[in-house]
Amino acid sequence: MPRIRTLVAALTAQEISDFLPEPLFAEIKGMADEFVLLDPTEKGEVAYEERLLAADPDVLLAGWKTPPLPPELPSRLLYVCYLPGSVRKLVGRAHIENGLLVTNWGGSVSRVVAECALMLTLVCLRRGGHWMSAMRRPGVWKEARTETASLFGRRVGLHGFGPIARELTRLLGPFGVEIEVFAPESDPALYAAHGARRVSSLDELFANNDVVIELAPLNPETMGIVTERLLRLIPDGGVFVNVGRGAVVDEEALLRVAREGRIQVGLDVYATEPLPADSGLRGLSNVALLPHLGGPTTDRCRDAGEFAQTNLRAYVSGNGLESVISPEVYDVST
Repeated sequence: MPRIRTLVAALTAQEISDFLPEPLFAEIKGMADEFVLLDPTEKGEVAYEERLLAADPDVLLAGWKTPPLPPELPSRLLYVCYLPGSVRKLVGRAHIENGLLVTNWGGSVSRVVAECALMLTLVCLRRGGHWMSAMRRPGVWKEARTETASLFGRRVGLHGFGPIARELTRLLGPFGVEIEVFAPESDPALYAAHGARRVSSLDELFANNDVVIELAPLNPETMGIVTERLLRLIPDGGVFVNVGRGAVVDEEALLRVAREGRIQVGLDVYATEPLPADSGLRGLSNVALLPHLGGPTTDRCRDAGEFAQTNLRAYVSGNGLESVISPEVYDVST
């Protein structure tokens, strides 16, 4: 069986534990004639970049803590197998243009992020952000006119239609919701296949739906694209959830709208992370907050590890890889 000549894994011990639990890590090590483990956070006399260049790998297995690749790559490096998602902090567009093969976790963790979007939606509809905090105080209980809502039969709008949004349509199926999508970069043929209807504008998406879920990638075209005007189009009692990227939303505008209490808000991502201690979003009873826990969960990081292993096997066998980052994909990625 073909093998990798030199494989460098630039991973921390925690990344190995989460993404590559045994026997997965041992199996990947066994795919190379020479395996080199570099902890990118380790301090020493020899810098990480020098150690990487000295190892001169054919393949680099990289994680969240792996530093950006230098402009001049190791002479034999042909393939970067990136365990997480967004590659922009690791590789430059020029690397890809010059022939470097790069893959990421693709859709391997999409179902877990979609699960988080569904959870935040349900929490908002049931006013869970308020009650899970309020019930810690002695004597707090519902009142005769306490309002809650159900997801069944609702209209749900998705901004973005990548792998996470497509997984979310599957999770939403049992609720009998109507799904609308605004994602100009997506293939229109995908919508009907997932039981969704395409709308022509964000105005239509926000005005038509009881629940709007933000899943668009962050790039120059989407930075701050969700404005106060759009947020005010959400019907009274509606829900806005963001598990995509914080900076897609004008966060100050979101805060102004949220303070009015007219809609429920569920957030896992923010323009500045960690969320500042003095953020006005903290403490609002109609806002449910998570500290960027959308996915993958600790127990499901192994899904991305197994996906990477499949790609590494395909690479050594000369077969096609999944989730290859082309220049075009790079341009529309977060």
